[in-house]
Amino acid sequence: MRAQRVRAIVVDFGGVLIDWNPRYLYRKLFRGNDTAMESFLAEIGFTEWNQQQDAGRAFSLAVTELVKRFPSYADLIQAYDERWEESIAGPLQGTVDLLLPLQQAGLELHGLSNWSSEKFAAVRTKYAFFQLFATILLSGDVKLIKPDPRIFEALLERIGRSAGECLFIDDSEENISTARSLGFETIRFESPDQLRRELQHRGLLPR
Repeated sequence: MRAQRVRAIVVDFGGVLIDWNPRYLYRKLFRGNDTAMESFLAEIGFTEWNQQQDAGRAFSLAVTELVKRFPSYADLIQAYDERWEESIAGPLQGTVDLLLPLQQAGLELHGLSNWSSEKFAAVRTKYAFFQLFATILLSGDVKLIKPDPRIFEALLERIGRSAGECLFIDDSEENISTARSLGFETIRFESPDQLRRELQHRGLLPR
């Protein structure tokens, strides 16, 4: 039986619809030496550094500041800006294939993603499925990143829905936990097949 309250599906992008990983690029630059690659990423604090771009910092400023701290890695740091699209392997097609059936079932589709606005603009037109989303709210646009509750609240205000009317799908347990605490229905994404089964179990997709 369909969950009566759910009127909107809110989907994360990276790791759910798009296969993004900086290692796709850096593995090329390190010629397959994963040990050296991981050492580099840890030393420069890549994850924390990249989150600041997700939160709205310009890549040009971010690169300049990090190169000053690690001048010997200048080429590797600049490469992430210049060759960023190589960190995307492509869509997770199994998940993409669920979007149209959800929309045809009468559900609104909204995107909520931690993503740099300038980098998202570079790929948005490359993937037609983004056109299915009524709303796309990026962390880089609102200068807030998940799991900050304020970004979820900003989305609800923009789409005019209560949390209880929304099913949130994300691959991060921390993000899922925050959404659940705000009253969202949630699914922690593990694979396209798992997601399909969960949606069918809730009556949101036909079996």
